[in-house]
Amino acid sequence: MMTIEDFNKIPAGSVFLTGELRNRPDELYMIDNHSGDMLLWAAKKGYGDDWCIYCYWNFAGIEWIVRYGDKVILEKHIKLCVPCDDEVFSKYRH
Repeated sequence: MMTIEDFNKIPAGSVFLTGELRNRPDELYMIDNHSGDMLLWAAKKGYGDDWCIYCYWNFAGIEWIVRYGDKVILEKHIKLCVPCDDEVFSKYRH
């Protein structure tokens, strides 16, 4: 569980966590097509004391995903990727 103390130690502009989840409603669901295929996601801290998660199909690299990937917007998906307390979640860039 990421706390605000953990979050504050992350350098601005850095990717601080990555992972893979299946494109399914109970995991990281983004699109009806390709159900069950793997999505690669990356959590990145911004420069405005905020953060965001981006994802795309797992054949893309992390750098591509944080520049052009889809933003994860649902709270259940955000907290599945990065388990965090409410204070850290409140800094998520919606």
